[in-house]
Amino acid sequence: MAQALADAFLAADDWSRDALTAAGYDVLGVERTYVGVAVGTALDAYPRPPVDAPRQLAAVLATAPRLVRLHDSRGPRRPVRVLARQATAVRARPVTDSPLLVDTLPELARALDLTVGRLLWLADTRGWNRRPGASSPLHHVRHEWVARPGRTPRLLEKPMAMLRRTQRTVLDDLLAALPVHDAAHGFVPGRSVVTGAAGHVGRRVVLTADLTSFFVTVRAPTVYGVFRAAGYAEPLAHVLTGLCTHRVPVHVLTAMPPGGSVDERRALRDALVEAHLPQGAPTSPALANLALRHLDARLAGWAAAAGATYTRYADDLTFSGDDRLAARADAFLRGVERIVADQGHTLNPRKTRVRPAGVRQSVTGVVVNERTAPGRREVDRLKAVLHNCVVHGPASQDRAGHADFRAHLLGRIGWVGQVHPERAAKLRALFARIEW
Repeated sequence: MAQALADAFLAADDWSRDALTAAGYDVLGVERTYVGVAVGTALDAYPRPPVDAPRQLAAVLATAPRLVRLHDSRGPRRPVRVLARQATAVRARPVTDSPLLVDTLPELARALDLTVGRLLWLADTRGWNRRPGASSPLHHVRHEWVARPGRTPRLLEKPMAMLRRTQRTVLDDLLAALPVHDAAHGFVPGRSVVTGAAGHVGRRVVLTADLTSFFVTVRAPTVYGVFRAAGYAEPLAHVLTGLCTHRVPVHVLTAMPPGGSVDERRALRDALVEAHLPQGAPTSPALANLALRHLDARLAGWAAAAGATYTRYADDLTFSGDDRLAARADAFLRGVERIVADQGHTLNPRKTRVRPAGVRQSVTGVVVNERTAPGRREVDRLKAVLHNCVVHGPASQDRAGHADFRAHLLGRIGWVGQVHPERAAKLRALFARIEW
């Protein structure tokens, strides 16, 4: 009844008592008391029609105390019948010129090169696709457990071709145009591990911390808020959230390999059951950056109050400063932990580090004591792998079984090249001698 009234009110000629009352009578008949209370509730809650939030208006009506008491007083013998349903158009609030910022579900489906049926199947907002068994053709995500000795296993959730293509369109045509916080350097065009590390060069102390289960802890309500803030009306934000989040099927959870404590495994299982950002979807990194915008703002403010610099690369948090920060590093990190917990995340205590100037200071693998430079240990290890590939063949060094070991080595060389082009040139010369 609340949803029918909300749709009727939003389809009314204007947002006035007379127009809403007439719309309510069309839906419920001459239920004067019901309609009168509903109209009063809507006008009290919204001075203007919430044209992009029909579900929110319905929720306000459904929980209005006077309307609930009136409904309960009628009893089962005198039900209120919905006589008609009104179709209402919802309008997006344009905040970008993205071709995906449309007004209706059919328009969104066309923009994504899908039928409405396929779009709703991929979005799976009710979680039906997590119920069938492992061999069901209904699934559109592949799952792969990664065992980590002594640690909680990691689950890779890889979208299949149609879902991946759709997510890539959402990323390229919408998410890439949305602004992220200046502190975010991971998965942002024009920023990298080097730009994130450059702000911490030559500091008295460098503090690093790590967010636990980075993607899994970003839940569907937060992603929904990102799309609402981008300008989408409720129904479209709901569908887009379904496209970009995932609930892990039961048969996958029961196959979790050993590793980690009982509490850690239970926490991971509980998180995977809920709709979350899947690790493996092309949209997840960008959505995580957008979802953590408020956390970044709070941590940047906390750092500025201590005269420190803050950057984040994915789940790696880095703070650096001079004597003022060095004198109260432990207290500062306790404040960081409180802010992170208040935002619904947790820090991994095993990865929190305090590095004064007298030791090797590194930020996401980049040494920052005097200038940005690749870690000598990492470069020497990569050089040894390349040398052994030349002497013994690349198959002898691919111990992790990479799908494309050649691309893997080129990626590692490219990472060194971002920080130290001269060393990367020598590594490329060695790579060129490998017989594939």
